[in-house]
Amino acid sequence: MSASPLELPTILNLEMLEPNRFKGVSPKDGIQPIFGGQLIGQSMVAACRTAEGRIPHSLHAYFIRPGDAELAIIYEVERIRDGNNHSIRRVTATQNGKAIFSLDISFHRGDEGYFDHQQIMPDVPPPEKLTIGELSKEQFFNDVPERIRRWYQPDFPAALPDRAIELRAVEVNRFVGHKIDDGKVHFWIKAATHLPDDPAIHFCALAFASDWSLLDAILARYGFTLFDGRMLSLSLDHAMWFHRPFRADEWLLYAKDSPSAQGSRGLARGSIYSRDGTLVASVAQEGLLRLQR
Repeated sequence: MSASPLELPTILNLEMLEPNRFKGVSPKDGIQPIFGGQLIGQSMVAACRTAEGRIPHSLHAYFIRPGDAELAIIYEVERIRDGNNHSIRRVTATQNGKAIFSLDISFHRGDEGYFDHQQIMPDVPPPEKLTIGELSKEQFFNDVPERIRRWYQPDFPAALPDRAIELRAVEVNRFVGHKIDDGKVHFWIKAATHLPDDPAIHFCALAFASDWSLLDAILARYGFTLFDGRMLSLSLDHAMWFHRPFRADEWLLYAKDSPSAQGSRGLARGSIYSRDGTLVASVAQEGLLRLQR
């Protein structure tokens, strides 16, 4: 039996306690600790509600402590600057009076400019080709863990926490131990349900999804994944830049790589493209990675 998807607007909905203070909750039976993308997305919602008429163009965040999905999260927004073209907000998420997450986000009024270029989208199979029917022809697919195989079932919009995001991993053989020498991995992602036309919800939804499995680009070089139980992985920070308009409820290609890893820390990068090849956002994240003893 397929599971019903959760609507991202429900996850991202916040209760306003005061003009600059909001309360968020985790989905019922949410994963522990709180998924980092939820903290990013909900913090963005809080910031967007204090910067009406302007669109976010960049964010920089730090994960301070693990969050408890059983407890409400309080989001405090500090209005750092409101200029003619830019607004800057700082959001601190707390539980039990302790900070668990902080985010700085910059908004721009938007204007015309001279420069306009982007890198080319990688050539990978479209999501329609990544189906159970197609992949079952591959001999290795029978060894892919069940939780991964379910991603490709058309009636199972499971993937990200509580089934809010659909995804299709391109390099499926990674999940049976195949190494990706250059560390380049690709996912097709989109919201599991239709989103309203409000651009702000699409920015927040993509920020929510951008934390999904980004550190996999580091592990792929060594034949590890985030699901095999041999690695302890924690996100330390997260940065994101929004370049061009998009809809988060339409398929987007998330292309990831890792330029460096040393000791117990690694850096992963992501480029997010719409179906027509438009680069809509860029992401970077450093993570803590340790072999389980």
